[in-house]
Amino acid sequence: MSNWVDSTNVFSLLFFFMIYACLGWLLENTYNYIINRKFVKDNFFIGPFKPMYGFAPILLLLMLSPNMHLLTVLMLYLVIPTIIEYVSGWLLFTFFRRKYWDYSKQKFQLHGHICLPFSICWMVLSYACLHWLHLIFVMIYGKVDFLWPWMAPFVMIYLLAELIFAIRRNLLIQSPANEPNPVQ
Repeated sequence: MSNWVDSTNVFSLLFFFMIYACLGWLLENTYNYIINRKFVKDNFFIGPFKPMYGFAPILLLLMLSPNMHLLTVLMLYLVIPTIIEYVSGWLLFTFFRRKYWDYSKQKFQLHGHICLPFSICWMVLSYACLHWLHLIFVMIYGKVDFLWPWMAPFVMIYLLAELIFAIRRNLLIQSPANEPNPVQ
């Protein structure tokens, strides 16, 4: 955990956000392939990333400290990704009438946006990411950190353009001439 505090400047956070968002996209599409035999799942964004998977580790990196009790850490690993998943699902449905996932048939679910079995998965994934993978990403960032201040503005412009186009595309899909998507 000592590497976490050293790796929380704005540039490194953006770097880690992109890494985890891309890994989230890969994880979801791999899961979708295993379940549905189709690799690419319908996505809010066109690019190969899922922001939910980027925000959770970043918030955890900012909230955790080396001297935190293990139970507190595990609770944060459970709660933070679950809150992000709920808010994401709620926002997507409220503003775009689109559901990209639906847990309504699962036990211990809330509004179809979150459920206990997946929250436990998020806790395990958070632990694995921040205790094993993150150390590798810190080392990788250490090798490219001199380039990142110049690359970061381009990444930010790309993310902003993706967001604008995604909002526009999803608002057009929601127009009266089109039906909202069925739950996937």
